[in-house]
Amino acid sequence: MRKLKHLPLSIRVPIEEDNPSIVRWEEKCIRCGMCKEACTNLMGVHGTYTLEQTGGKAVCIYCGQCANVCPVDSITERDECPQVQQAIADPNKVVVVSTSPAVRAALGEEFGMEPGAFVEGKMVALLRALGVDYVLDTNFAADLTIVEEASELIRRITQKDQPLPQFTSCCPGWVHFTEIYAPELLPHLSTAKSPIGMQGPTVKTYFAKQMGLDPRQIVHVALTPCTAKKFEIRREEMHAAGDYHGIQGMRDTDQVITTRELARWAKAAGVDWNALEDSAYDSLMGKASGAGVIFGNTGGVMEAALRTAYAYLTGQSAPQSLLQLDPVRGYEGVREAQVTIGELKIQVAVVYGTANARRFLAHMKESGKQYHFVEVMACPGGCIGGGGQPKDLMKNADETRKSRIAALYQRDGAMELRSSHENPEIKAVYEAFYGEPLSELAEQMLHTTYYDRSDMIKRKDENP
Repeated sequence: MRKLKHLPLSIRVPIEEDNPSIVRWEEKCIRCGMCKEACTNLMGVHGTYTLEQTGGKAVCIYCGQCANVCPVDSITERDECPQVQQAIADPNKVVVVSTSPAVRAALGEEFGMEPGAFVEGKMVALLRALGVDYVLDTNFAADLTIVEEASELIRRITQKDQPLPQFTSCCPGWVHFTEIYAPELLPHLSTAKSPIGMQGPTVKTYFAKQMGLDPRQIVHVALTPCTAKKFEIRREEMHAAGDYHGIQGMRDTDQVITTRELARWAKAAGVDWNALEDSAYDSLMGKASGAGVIFGNTGGVMEAALRTAYAYLTGQSAPQSLLQLDPVRGYEGVREAQVTIGELKIQVAVVYGTANARRFLAHMKESGKQYHFVEVMACPGGCIGGGGQPKDLMKNADETRKSRIAALYQRDGAMELRSSHENPEIKAVYEAFYGEPLSELAEQMLHTTYYDRSDMIKRKDENP
């Protein structure tokens, strides 16, 4: 009799040994079923298939929510710090770390600070203390994503070249969920890569050229709240810089480390967090708008894109109502709003949790309501609730996530630069390199393609 590779699905979430994002430490598992609850209720993945249907293979969207609830750390992210440390120790490598917006609102928790403490300066100082050569802000690429995604939205609305609604594409867990469970939606996904998807190729082309660096020596590392990014950077199509330079095998981003991994590394290295003095990002690709900052929150991508879409369509700066778009802020799993831009009335929706997304898609189909723009984030509260964020099972996870959300909105509100397209560094990268949004080079480097992976589950019925 053939020995089954996985325990029955009624016991726990199955995890493949080659999963790029998470690992299970078998000796620690207490069969409590918490992973199964998270994957079923929050993500809507567990319980949608049998191992008979998949030929014994686990279905995973790499979100890491199972790791966030595991009480004994039997499930953790796959640690990539050793590879980063190796690159730092190699005198022939230039290590560039790009930091995602949500990390700076959570990293302090690992060092005894209150949830939502905003620690950007200390985070940059910590990376420098660990030996990183350049520290850049992925919020820069969030601004880049917005310029491309808002331009694409306007093109879809005015030229009707692609179907509406346009769904956001910056969350790799959501993208993978769509590829498996709703491939009919793929033409609706924005072709714009995620901020990390844009940051990588820009670092190895534009940044390398401006700084006089050999792109072959650059090791680009993304510091993120997200375990699914470990999967995303390894997607077969993520090698735009290699294509540009004609260098076989070059990846746009080489490693991903999560907030938790960085904290473990810092503690193991004996860095005194409290003694760190704030440090600033490197000047090129280190400046971002408030719109880039709120990318870490559920509803943030939507709000950021609408600020820029308004300016592009009307030629005027976004009004105060779009600088604090209250209907898309908040913590409900699904939120909707109508936004007026000139003559247009744009219907938007914001969803977090792929289980909520499944319900929203069913509602959209049944109601026949015409939406123009829908933001989906796989994790609760958006990236601030990512699978690689600090976890404290003694605290209320929802309250912790709300504190992180508040920190990012507060930061946005305090900034002078609030819209992505107004960022002078974004203007500079288009002038010097990309030309204009949706240009031929921008399409090659900053946009991507998706795949129908529904055959992963040999479904008996066709409807997801």
